[in-house]
Amino acid sequence: MSRLRGLAERDPRAGFRAERGDCGASVPQGLLKAARKSGQLNLSGRNLSEVPQCVWRINVDIPEEANQNLSFSATERWWEQTDLTKLIISNNKLQSLTDDLRLLPALTVLDIHDNQLISLPSAIRELENLQKLNVSHNKLKILPEEITNLRNLKGLYLQHNELTSIPEGFEQLFNLEDLDLSNNCLTTVPASFSSLSSLVRLNLSSNQLKNLPAEISGMKRLKHLDCNSNLLESIPSELAGMESLELLYLRRNKLRFLPEFPSCKLLKELHLGENQIEMLGAEHLKHLNSILVLDLRDNKLKSVPDEITLLQSLERLDLSNNDISSLPYSLGKLHLKFLALEGNPMRTIRREIINKGTQEVLKYLRSKIKDDGPSQSDSVIETAMTLPSESRVNVHAIITLKILDYSDKQTTLIPDEVFDAVKSNIVTSINFSKNQLCEIPKRIIELKEMVSDVNLGFNKLSLISLELCMLQKLSFLDLRNNFLNSLPEEMESLIRLQTINLSFNRFKILPEVLYRISTLETILISNNQVGSVNPEKLKIMENLVTLDLQNNDLLQIPPELGNCVNLRTLLLDGNPFRVPRAAILMKGTAAILEYLRDRIPT
Repeated sequence: MSRLRGLAERDPRAGFRAERGDCGASVPQGLLKAARKSGQLNLSGRNLSEVPQCVWRINVDIPEEANQNLSFSATERWWEQTDLTKLIISNNKLQSLTDDLRLLPALTVLDIHDNQLISLPSAIRELENLQKLNVSHNKLKILPEEITNLRNLKGLYLQHNELTSIPEGFEQLFNLEDLDLSNNCLTTVPASFSSLSSLVRLNLSSNQLKNLPAEISGMKRLKHLDCNSNLLESIPSELAGMESLELLYLRRNKLRFLPEFPSCKLLKELHLGENQIEMLGAEHLKHLNSILVLDLRDNKLKSVPDEITLLQSLERLDLSNNDISSLPYSLGKLHLKFLALEGNPMRTIRREIINKGTQEVLKYLRSKIKDDGPSQSDSVIETAMTLPSESRVNVHAIITLKILDYSDKQTTLIPDEVFDAVKSNIVTSINFSKNQLCEIPKRIIELKEMVSDVNLGFNKLSLISLELCMLQKLSFLDLRNNFLNSLPEEMESLIRLQTINLSFNRFKILPEVLYRISTLETILISNNQVGSVNPEKLKIMENLVTLDLQNNDLLQIPPELGNCVNLRTLLLDGNPFRVPRAAILMKGTAAILEYLRDRIPT
């Protein structure tokens, strides 16, 4: 009983006394009794606006049952009950915690996520045995300096608050292994972080960081570093010395150059999508011996070097939405499980091959490798050649690749000579992307019986004309990066449409007509202002396997979406909803759908 006497000396209120009946219905006595035996108390989701005194004093006061002249067996003597080591009061309405928190010095786990806390009491310093503290999804603007006294802390979860800075002395948490500061308002990371030598996982995503301190490389045990969704323009070269690093996330930043990683021999995943990287060189690749996943989507890459074949362990390579017109044939030698090429002005590989998937693309590239054949650069030049008679139109592409390509010309109108150049040739693909088109060329209707693939991305389209709705064989339609906020009902006649890309437009709802195109397999509508989806109508879309709703305005995800069991890829990151949590989203589509199904009202 020395622990209780110690408390009494520090707090005159802490002496033995009968447990007051101030818990009411919010905390049943049976729950408290069970907690004295197990050392664990779970009060999550009880609509609590404050923590009842009986909880703070659970190991101090005499239990109510002891005053009812009940006989205690040898194993039930109240003064020998277990100290509370785990307290969960998440998903309530708590706005503050009192200093009575120190009456629970044996706590090793304190979980208060999803409340309305704007501060933590200074008494938190007395929880010296605490190993896990979860204060995520609150309204904390500052952390008390006393938090640095928690020297046994291994997991600290502060994501989804309003923190603008980290208190001095944070480096004293030298046992910390897992630190999540994502979705706050941090503009800098203290250089002293380098002293967090036990740290294995650090999440700094969705803040306002413009740089990382070079000292971060001092975290010699760090395996997982997430800096997604910041304002980073460069990465300190010292980062390359982090020998334990396995997962590095740098998506959605402002990086223009790819860092080199000479010492990161264990790096397995490198995520660099949605940046402004223009070049991928041999020096960037030669040290990535263990890399399994390389994500370079949505950058400005124009080519892929032959040295990509150095990545012998590579399984997933995402190059989608870049400016790549050709691939090195040697890429076919890699044993990739997934290769994404959508959204590139690819001239050397026909769309129908790309549509067949990764293995067909690799097989095609391997077939082009010839010991005595022309070099890769020669074949690219030849493919991109145009005949002098019609220098403005790539006639060679029309004849050999069946592509009508007039992209990246910054033109407001497609000249008649472009359509005239088709003559009697068969054209299956149209690429008018990266121009200044305000309307779809009317002459596109001339190709209605043959075209299956149309790319009108990166223009200034604000409406879709009826001519487009008459392309009978259209299966792939790219309309991203325009000014669209609606689609015409006549698009319902596109009975072969399988993929539509509407990303980076101005849609506020998922266009109604899409629900009625039963052949759709992929809908990409990220980076819009979509505020709702209709799960009942989505469920009827039996062929839909990919739905990308990232970076929209979804305040809630309807549980009924979980019934869309045909979905293989459901992307929801970057929306303002609170549930499902990021931890669920990270587990992938199957886990998200299961989570949603479990929450459908019965």
